[in-house]
Amino acid sequence: MGSFYMDCKMKILISIMLLWFASSALAINTKTLAFREAYSKLFGHHNIHRSANDHHVRLLLDRSSGSGFISSDMYQYGLFSASIKLPSDYTAGVVVAFYTSNGDVFEKTHDELDFEFLGNIKGKEWRVQTNIYGNGSTSRGREERYFMPFDPTKEFHRYSILWTNETIIFYIDQTPIREVRRTEAMGGDYPSKPMSLYATIWDASNWATSGGKYKVNYKYGPFTSEFRDLSLVGCRVDPIQMLPTSSNNCTAANSDLMATGLSVMTPKKRKAMQTFRENFMSYSACYDTLRYPEKLPECEIVEAEKRLFKENGHLKFRRHRRQRSSRAQIRTAVDRSLGQQWVM
Repeated sequence: MGSFYMDCKMKILISIMLLWFASSALAINTKTLAFREAYSKLFGHHNIHRSANDHHVRLLLDRSSGSGFISSDMYQYGLFSASIKLPSDYTAGVVVAFYTSNGDVFEKTHDELDFEFLGNIKGKEWRVQTNIYGNGSTSRGREERYFMPFDPTKEFHRYSILWTNETIIFYIDQTPIREVRRTEAMGGDYPSKPMSLYATIWDASNWATSGGKYKVNYKYGPFTSEFRDLSLVGCRVDPIQMLPTSSNNCTAANSDLMATGLSVMTPKKRKAMQTFRENFMSYSACYDTLRYPEKLPECEIVEAEKRLFKENGHLKFRRHRRQRSSRAQIRTAVDRSLGQQWVM
């Protein structure tokens, strides 16, 4: 494969980092649900394959169509989590998405929280993008993009979106990679309406890889993404009345959500997040002063991050140059933190 995976020293370093992140991780102690308990098919029904125990779902993209499923209920805040394995080999133009949205209900004022996994040409790594839309603010998508610190096609990794009335946190394997705290200045840009959970795979040849330069090549298909350990914690809302479906007015659901501890950003969790961002983030709207001459209100400028990016929000240097220059820095951080058990 390409230099990212063939560089043995870098592979060893990343393995050390992952051990560090794992030792830092907080388990997500939430009940996983069978597909029939919480989800329904959305499109491409013939390309949705469920396991015998109904806890493992494969979504396929082929020449006929992509595929996807949706939660049976909408949720007012919640934790949305799944273990996902992505397609391998040549995946340019392929997008796998795990996200929340209410676009089917609020067509012009929808909210959305995304993990978008962007395929690549053979030998190049997958990338992942997070998006935040509130009240139809698609022109202010608040995108961030990251290189994956592992090969996501080899084994499952857990991806989680935590959404409360005060904060949004994206997790990879229980390591926080992005936090957005609600501010008064955000106004309606902060997602606040009930949303459904979606998982999809689809052809995004027109933009996903190098701005559409590389298209989906179906001779490498079908492209298969796998989902398991699907977990939903949140207050279920009636999609018509937009009111809680239970009489306790979300109190129990909120208690379950807070009990996960994932909304608490301890100093050590914040340190892990910063290490991840400094070494794997490749674009941030917070540093894109061309698109946003006036800083987005929720952005907290971190000088250690800012110096890595150009005025268009993209990295100043190619990734392999950053890998070499940051090895000593990462090793120092890992040596200081390895073996420490993080406590809530």
